[in-house]
Amino acid sequence: MASPETPQDRFKRALSTAARALAEQAELEVAFGSDGPKLANGVLTLPQPPRDLSGPESATLRGQADRLALRLANHDEGLHARLSPPDRNAAEVFEAVEQARVEAIGSVALPGVRANMDAALLSRLEKMGALRVADAARVPLAEAAALMTRERLTGKPAPDGAGRLLDLVRAELESKAGRQFDRLAEAAGDQTAFADRLKDLLVALDLDPGDGRGEEANDDPGEDEPDAQEPPPEDDAEDEEEPDGGEGSQGMEGQSDEEQSSEQRETRPDGAPADPNAEPSDDAPDLDEGARPNRVESQDDGRAIDAYRVFTTKFDEVVGAEDLCDPNELERLRALLDQQLTSLSSVVTRLANRLQRRLLAQQNRSWTFDLEEGVLDTARLTRVITDPTSPLSFKMESESPFRDTVVTLLLDNSGSMRGRPIMVAAVCADVLARTLERCGVKVEILGFTTRAWKGGQSREAWISAGKPPSPGRLNDLRHIIYKSADAPWRRAKKNLGLMMREGLLKENIDGEALAWAHGRLLARPEQRRILMVISDGSPVDDSTQSANAALYLDKHLRQVIAEIEGSSPVELLAIGIGHDVTRWYRKALTLVDVEQLGGAMIEKLAELFDQDAAPKKRLRRAA
Repeated sequence: MASPETPQDRFKRALSTAARALAEQAELEVAFGSDGPKLANGVLTLPQPPRDLSGPESATLRGQADRLALRLANHDEGLHARLSPPDRNAAEVFEAVEQARVEAIGSVALPGVRANMDAALLSRLEKMGALRVADAARVPLAEAAALMTRERLTGKPAPDGAGRLLDLVRAELESKAGRQFDRLAEAAGDQTAFADRLKDLLVALDLDPGDGRGEEANDDPGEDEPDAQEPPPEDDAEDEEEPDGGEGSQGMEGQSDEEQSSEQRETRPDGAPADPNAEPSDDAPDLDEGARPNRVESQDDGRAIDAYRVFTTKFDEVVGAEDLCDPNELERLRALLDQQLTSLSSVVTRLANRLQRRLLAQQNRSWTFDLEEGVLDTARLTRVITDPTSPLSFKMESESPFRDTVVTLLLDNSGSMRGRPIMVAAVCADVLARTLERCGVKVEILGFTTRAWKGGQSREAWISAGKPPSPGRLNDLRHIIYKSADAPWRRAKKNLGLMMREGLLKENIDGEALAWAHGRLLARPEQRRILMVISDGSPVDDSTQSANAALYLDKHLRQVIAEIEGSSPVELLAIGIGHDVTRWYRKALTLVDVEQLGGAMIEKLAELFDQDAAPKKRLRRAA
């Protein structure tokens, strides 16, 4: 007899039916999983319904389903990819405004759908931190343009919280591009015509539409604006068109010269379109749960590169994860991590068990008997009884080849890892630490980020000092110890949940983090030391990059890597998530999909241990 349908089952069925109707695709596959909301390969994946189906979470879930379904019905991804401008900031606004068009078309005549998407919009802006913005200069330009477009196309004001955000910059947007916003409404039903008028809007907002418009206006860029004549990045990646609005936005002020030297930055928000054109900006700390990856193209602004310097270390910190969060909050975050990644954890655990079997198979233990010291050989005590003059007999076991090994996992905790990537990295590190601990291998888990966006107290100190030229690193480092090598996994398990904390992940200065982790390894007594770096981009700190020569942090990272690989006993390897780390590291692997991380980490470690499989016996025999 079939089990009765639960309220959650009925909710899923109703949500799936509504999504198919809005998408105008009767055969649309709708799935529910921890990695939603997203739209990929024709499958609409949504988060699991909440327990309280009458609460705000269910309205947010309905809104997420509606906006993805409407994108299927009213948006051509191929056309969008061809029309999208190459400039990072312009592409971000282009994507956000197009998504506003898609939603407006489907909600004008459907008040229920509009209410659902209002709930989803407010939830997304809240997670981004945008609703807490009080300074017009920190308002994400893409979100503001999308909200303004939404009002024009629907004739309805933005919901309360979003309306207050828009009001901070409404007058400026109206003065700059009020007429262009009006013209957008006239072409809302035609994606091609809408895109053409949208490029006029980009010009009015002092952004590059990529088709030659506005070139004269950009002949004399301001001090803080990117040079329109600079060549585009050489390694532009293709946009991933997953609909959930753009984020990682440009502020209302222009960007600095140095920001123009960063390659495209791919976002991984919770169901949001991955926008590889996102640029760091003053609103960075308030962005989505996706990210701002960081890639630097090769160029030089003419300033000389001196030896790497740090303006001040006064505000840096090396801190245990338990000191950044109270115990109850850590427990909650760890439970959230376990809940969202149950399926991934099972896959990684199977791989880890396979690694454990491989390692244990190499630990060919043996005993040496008749020693004068060691472990008492109880099997030969009878000799003492039969012959009291016989000495006691001792034995000693050969050591495991891995018992004298320590592995450090250094995790990129930058904003670009936010969302799915950091969750996957946390679970993989957790399972791997547990597995290696069973095999007698000590594991240390470290993270690196900064205490602030765009400089923090270090930058303020530099400004107070009169902005001396070439100051070196200008941000407050935060190096986090999630698990020390000597701490058992059970005691440190909950610390990994800290990576899920909102606001923790900021910018990344890889060179100093790598040197820090390497120094900790050198202080370890183990004979074999392995350092594995998990990152999704090159070093980026907007404050440092804008005040120093181009590629300042990038060149320091290369220098640190060269020193470790050239003269250190530490074995260094790296795994890049959606980013080619083989340009930096000799032993490296690049992953296109973050879901492959667990298998890649385990396979790389297995290769290292396979190279050194012969047991090393350390016996102390009587002289």
